[in-house]
Amino acid sequence: MERSVILAACTLNQWAMDFKGNYERISESIRVSKEKGARYRGGPELEVTGYSCGDHFYESDTFLHSWEVVSRLLEDPVCEDIIVDVGMPVMHKNIAYNCRVIFLNKKLLLIRPKIILCDNGNFRETRWFTAWKKIRETEIYRLPSIIENICHQQTVLIGDAILATVDTCIGFEICEELWNARSTHISQSLDGVEIISNGSAAYHELQNTKSLVDLIKTSTAKCGGIYIFSNLRGCDGDRYYFQGCSLIAMNGEILSKGETFSLQDIEVITSTLCLEDVKIYRNCIRSRNIAASFSSPYPQVEVEFMLSSDDFYQQPSEPIVLRHYSKEEEIARGAACWLWDYLRRSGQGGYFLTLKGDINSSSCAVVVYSMCVMIKNAIDNGNETVLKELREIIGKPTYVPCSAIEICNNLLVTCYMGTEYLCENRCCIVKQLTSDIGSCHIETNIDSIIDAVVHVFSTTMGFIPKCSSSNGNTREIKAMRKAIERIKMVMSYLFAQLYLLVKHRSVSLLVLGTGDADEGLVGYGTKFGLSSADLSPLGSFNKRDVLLFLEFAVYHYKMSNADNLLHALKANYSGESTAKSLEDLQSKMFSSETTAYGILRKYCRCGPYSMFCKLASMWSNNLSTTVIAHKVKSFFINYAKHRHKMMVVPPSYYANPSSQHDNRFDQRQFVYNKRWEWQFQAIDNCLQGENTTSS
Repeated sequence: MERSVILAACTLNQWAMDFKGNYERISESIRVSKEKGARYRGGPELEVTGYSCGDHFYESDTFLHSWEVVSRLLEDPVCEDIIVDVGMPVMHKNIAYNCRVIFLNKKLLLIRPKIILCDNGNFRETRWFTAWKKIRETEIYRLPSIIENICHQQTVLIGDAILATVDTCIGFEICEELWNARSTHISQSLDGVEIISNGSAAYHELQNTKSLVDLIKTSTAKCGGIYIFSNLRGCDGDRYYFQGCSLIAMNGEILSKGETFSLQDIEVITSTLCLEDVKIYRNCIRSRNIAASFSSPYPQVEVEFMLSSDDFYQQPSEPIVLRHYSKEEEIARGAACWLWDYLRRSGQGGYFLTLKGDINSSSCAVVVYSMCVMIKNAIDNGNETVLKELREIIGKPTYVPCSAIEICNNLLVTCYMGTEYLCENRCCIVKQLTSDIGSCHIETNIDSIIDAVVHVFSTTMGFIPKCSSSNGNTREIKAMRKAIERIKMVMSYLFAQLYLLVKHRSVSLLVLGTGDADEGLVGYGTKFGLSSADLSPLGSFNKRDVLLFLEFAVYHYKMSNADNLLHALKANYSGESTAKSLEDLQSKMFSSETTAYGILRKYCRCGPYSMFCKLASMWSNNLSTTVIAHKVKSFFINYAKHRHKMMVVPPSYYANPSSQHDNRFDQRQFVYNKRWEWQFQAIDNCLQGENTTSS
């Protein structure tokens, strides 16, 4: 007899420590799941608290409020006749565990702690949680009184167990357990578990969605069975953007997929699946059956409840063909969603951006415009939450937008600060760009401020520093450029804080920084200059990624004279003009080399000597080993000199391990001996040996 089940995977945009909002979104997701016919609802990792609570997981309040949320859910009529699986922290025997809490009809069924914690990349789970090490074992957990009073039960099992309903078995993984070499779904499937539910908090990195999909397809193809992957979405209070992309798969095929980038706070995907298909699929894999015949059993929690339906005519879900976003599309959508989440939760009235007519500041403006396009599309698709929040941000209770350009005019203020002190005038480039995206644009001249600063300095020191327009030397040009950058920073914050006051509004604007990962790597940005900001959308992207995104965006958004705009921006890229300063020389390094340095340093974990060895092979067709050695040494000297700047970098959207944030994405120290004597001697010894061999 065919037994069909409808299962739900929920994607939620939770907010760390927002227990009320998190409860409401969880409750609504359960309601939608039931409305779609589901009798099992899976949710994301730590959805009750939000994932990015950090050291709030040390606080007893966090555990208390989590149980209060569960108590509200238990009493909520929407939770009747559906198995609800929520993620939250649980304290057991004075140990904090990252758990799934599963309940049905005012009865707690099981608390399943995370078995494999994640400490690689940017995760730090063992700082707050302990992994459950008692494999295939359970213990008795004494329930808090607020739960006992509702459920009329004093205890529940906690540990590595599975649920056995009348018609199937349900097992559990939590995020990292899927990626681990000893994934728990393998042993569970060998013990006859037909449905695996994974509550996850997988954040976005460029092009990682395909890897996630392939992993789940491969896992279910190898083991057979149904896999429910429920992921968080959005910026819940940190630099990450959780990418959504919840999935339901069976026997190597994806049957349902949630949006990867979306402004929806709640998304529920469901699939109708035939349990008999799991049995037949597995029975045909002889080697799997041999392994299953002597696998160790899991403790089972018996549940008098059926997931399957009596409707014999339910149409099972068909496999779907997935389209993955390009890297440029991911930048456009991911950074835009992150900015929207931050803005709507900040209580501020929009963004302020200083435009310089360069690739980075232009790209930053286009990311904000991409956000406005997504807002307009969401409103057009009936998203009342987005419309309500947009109205609150811009202070117009009845506002209905006509276009993305109009939204951008309300949310983004751009400014061009002209000066005769620099040999550049990019006002025309800026005007074309702001006209295309519709930002509220202002222009001003800051020469009088620079004059005043120079006057104070010259009066004190008896020396008048010259800028590039006055043929100053390298040190003078560098000092003046940095002073001008810091003046622009001061003016940016003054405009950001008072611009809306002139418009008779009580809120301010958030200042956007335009630095990228390559600039952070070699310290190109000016400390407390325009690299200082409230947020940095491009902070983890290298120069090449930023340029590719801009090329994609100006055509995708049909900007007028796109070719001319790109040509003008590229003319200022990579120091193509005559190098007259350190900044110009460093810019030249960006276009061809800095990304390679960043990859070798972060991905390949290279020090000076190993980087030289790898580059000697990679660049052997174009450069001599002596030149390569000089370049590597120059990079590490600059890196050591400027690493301290990463101590004051504004929070950036994380989407790439290239990010240079100190003590966040890069745990290296910030004080170095810039001479690197031992390391550089190893390079010199290699060169000397090479010269001896050739002679």
